Amino acid sequence: MATIPPSSLLLAGLFTLACGGVAADARAHAPAPAAAPDMARRKPQIARIVADISPKRIEAHIAKLVSFKTRHTMSETVSETVGIGAARRWIKRELESCGAGAGARLQVAFDSHITPVSARISRPTEVVNVVATLPGTQGASKERIYVVSGHYDSRNTDIMDATGDAPGANDDASGTAAVMEMACVMARHKFDATLVFMAVAAEEQGLLGATHWAEQARLNNLNIGGMFTNDIIGSSRADDGRVDNGQVRLFSESVPAAKEMSETVRTLLNTGGENDSLSRQLARHVKEVGERYVPGFKVNVIQRRDRYLRGGDHMPFLARGYAALRFTEPNEDFAHQHQNLRTENGKVYGDLVEFNDVDYIAKVARVNAAALASLALAPAAPQKVQMRTDMLENDSRLVWQPNSEPDLAGYRVVWRETTAAQWQGSVFVGNVSEATLKLSKDNYFFGVQAVDRDGNVSVATYPTPLR
Repeated sequence: MATIPPSSLLLAGLFTLACGGVAADARAHAPAPAAAPDMARRKPQIARIVADISPKRIEAHIAKLVSFKTRHTMSETVSETVGIGAARRWIKRELESCGAGAGARLQVAFDSHITPVSARISRPTEVVNVVATLPGTQGASKERIYVVSGHYDSRNTDIMDATGDAPGANDDASGTAAVMEMACVMARHKFDATLVFMAVAAEEQGLLGATHWAEQARLNNLNIGGMFTNDIIGSSRADDGRVDNGQVRLFSESVPAAKEMSETVRTLLNTGGENDSLSRQLARHVKEVGERYVPGFKVNVIQRRDRYLRGGDHMPFLARGYAALRFTEPNEDFAHQHQNLRTENGKVYGDLVEFNDVDYIAKVARVNAAALASLALAPAAPQKVQMRTDMLENDSRLVWQPNSEPDLAGYRVVWRETTAAQWQGSVFVGNVSEATLKLSKDNYFFGVQAVDRDGNVSVATYPTPLR
């Protein structure tokens, strides 16, 4: 994204600022805003987090998860060496050890519920998520939460087979191990907002663990600023042998697939903003930040909720109005997914650890970690962002509600042409609550971001009409 500096020439030709609700003509009266923080600079704290992500630790976590033979949701729970019970207790112990020591703040707990008999559950079954919470440290931001997950359950060909081997090295020990590594590395740092690292269960039985947690979040009115799930991020090799270790797919929903259209969705559609949903804005942010901190690695935003007619643990969050995304490897190999272990005609089937690429998984984990850290250090996305439409004009007049963070530096307005996927231009407008740009709202999409004094930038907020 091209960042346009707030020069006097720009102020004269591009935008007008207003403070306290009183408009002023920038060409004659408005002073230049305070110098913009360096928003493009790689922040040392985030760079350290990214550098500390270890492929070797990820590999060890995957090997241990595979050693439990099966992690089927209805598998053994008493044994310490076999089954999902042993797996979840081990995950909890590992996360607790990461949070141990002086000043430790990582809080680890089980989140469990009994799920009744259903199409993929043959008996009432306890479904247990392992949840590690790193509380935020800024009073104005600690109630804002960012969630990252992988699912630790596994399956083979028969979805009801709770005893046969189901190593699940890629689906989804890869995502679980990545989340565990993020938690252990990031537990040593402080963030304004709260981070939640989850190993969820019963994804294969119908997203049951994630659904329970998302339901409770909505019932308790949790302020979830964004959610990522990492599911099948383990392999860089396609079924035809092609290797692509230079990108990850990031799936992002447009307007929700709901029976009834909400007023928010109706407004998006009426203004042509179907590509400016909460999840699409989050995906833009993840792509920008991820590619900055993991150079040479592409975050390939796919403008779909998930793969074609498929799903994952981000979907229960989407269904409850939260922004949520899915990370997945570029090309799946279905001989190594949901398969019984066997060899047929010289071809090996099954989700075995030998088909994983741990260096690739580490890259995906670094993108996740950079994005999470960026979001948790930044101010909240501006609220009540609106486009004034009370008069016919070619300018675009934006207003918004001021943020409350004590370290707020101001706001950045971003824009792109209607056919562009990512933001193409931006300008820092200072600590104001209104800006007028000499760009037509007919021809561009706009967003407003909050910026702190260290240059941490929020997700953009799409303006709704103000008549």
